[in-house]
Amino acid sequence: MTVYDQIGRTYRAARRPDPRLDDQITVALGDAATVVNVGAGTGSYEPPATLIAVEPSTVMIAQRPPGSAPVVRAQAEALPLADGVADAAMAILTVHYWTDLGAGIAELRRVARRRVVILTWDQERTRDYWFFREYLPEGAALDDARAVPIADLVRLLGGARVEPVPIPHDCTDGFGAAYWRRPEGYLDPVVQAGMSVLAQLDKSVVRPALDRLAADLESGRWHERHRDLLGLEEYDAGYRLLVADL
Repeated sequence: MTVYDQIGRTYRAARRPDPRLDDQITVALGDAATVVNVGAGTGSYEPPATLIAVEPSTVMIAQRPPGSAPVVRAQAEALPLADGVADAAMAILTVHYWTDLGAGIAELRRVARRRVVILTWDQERTRDYWFFREYLPEGAALDDARAVPIADLVRLLGGARVEPVPIPHDCTDGFGAAYWRRPEGYLDPVVQAGMSVLAQLDKSVVRPALDRLAADLESGRWHERHRDLLGLEEYDAGYRLLVADL
């Protein structure tokens, strides 16, 4: 059973692709006429040019909308695809779950003729995100154990351009730092179920952290402490897009 067989059941409700992130990923893919989407999940950010999607979780596959690209159930480390089958390969917020990073990256490079695009995060920056620093340090510790250093990805890709991915204040995709200016979002059970860092930690850890956040929101302490964020339209929480030309 994959992680997302356990935590992915509300994914379509909690993790709606944000059009601004989608635009940045589309630009990164360039003029690729065919794309392989690895770790495709429910199809977020999957371009019309997708030739085939690869996803190990049956729960996620079942949530793919009608008209999505054909999907095969497989692991990133062993793609059941021919060499150079597509112009580009993409992997969106998935590499931290791979059991063999080197094998997975080698597979992306094998099936793509021209380009590989990866969305991930820089833990050196994300570790200091206010939600982790002030309320849930256990979440930062979880990510410390699974996050992939950007330098390692660049090396395995044989070089890559690294682009910051600023998060809009009204981001529709409920990943870890999406609620940087809307802290009340972390109190929503649907959001919690679809956010891996909350869904994977024990409730005995998460519940007190959320109770402290709720209390700080009710008292106004959070808004006073983070008034510098309230006027921002976007925020760099450490998410990064890697673009490697082959």
